[in-house]
Amino acid sequence: MKADDQAQFDSLLPAEPFTRRSFITTAVGAGFALATQPISAQTVVTTDTEGLLAGDIMVPAADRELPGYRAMPAGGSRLPTVLVIHEIFGVHEYIRDVCRRLAKAGYLAIAVDMYIRYGETAKMTNVQDILAGPVASAPDAEHMTDLDACATWAAKNGGDPQRLAVTGFCRGGRTTWLYAAHNPQLKAAVAWYGPLDAAPTPGQPQSPLDLAGQVKAPVLGLYAGKDQGISPDQIEDMRTALGKAGNKSQIHVYPDAPHAFHADYRPSYRKEAAEDGWKRMLEWLRQNGV
Repeated sequence: MKADDQAQFDSLLPAEPFTRRSFITTAVGAGFALATQPISAQTVVTTDTEGLLAGDIMVPAADRELPGYRAMPAGGSRLPTVLVIHEIFGVHEYIRDVCRRLAKAGYLAIAVDMYIRYGETAKMTNVQDILAGPVASAPDAEHMTDLDACATWAAKNGGDPQRLAVTGFCRGGRTTWLYAAHNPQLKAAVAWYGPLDAAPTPGQPQSPLDLAGQVKAPVLGLYAGKDQGISPDQIEDMRTALGKAGNKSQIHVYPDAPHAFHADYRPSYRKEAAEDGWKRMLEWLRQNGV
């Protein structure tokens, strides 16, 4: 792994080594990705399903069905829709709860496993194996068509295709920027600490910074001042590129927060920044018609 990639993902490693015993004896860990164990039980946010239609789904994509999770107000129709893009750990309990939180706010929220063709990352115990395998293997073009498939599925299952948004976390934040440049029907996007620049690869040829001039939907970027992998210079470069393109996207930085400050199941969680970011996200969606 390149040095910059290593720094970017150092904070993904759990505070203690994962063991089978630590997983079994920590009930709150059930449903969370194995590579993130042990879970910070005292900070985990749990959202119930009262008043919601929520559960596992299968979404038809170009070559296969994608397993995922959907949450929405029960009985709702023509609902504003948010595509939720997971971190490298797949659609585990944290991402499912994010979907339920959005559903409580009136949205149809859907997340599918975008690495499933290359491995079930939620069941992998080593972060480096996840990065070197599924993350390195999955091409950006495939992610774009998978998200298109999610938007199509949502429109047929209670969503309003005219009110479509996307949000993503960490690596999913990077994909959020890419999708905002890909889909002209998208109304708004929110990227949580998504990597902005990296060396190109055959499957991942362009970074968000490369595509800043092509971003179609307004993106709110929520970033951390103490992120080891996303430097202040990268953030300023992105702001400059967006400004030159006349794009109304914005980036907000929490100076004292680390990477993954919204991930309430990990030691990186910062309650004040996470709650403020959530409020900013909901307001951004509303301001942009979602």
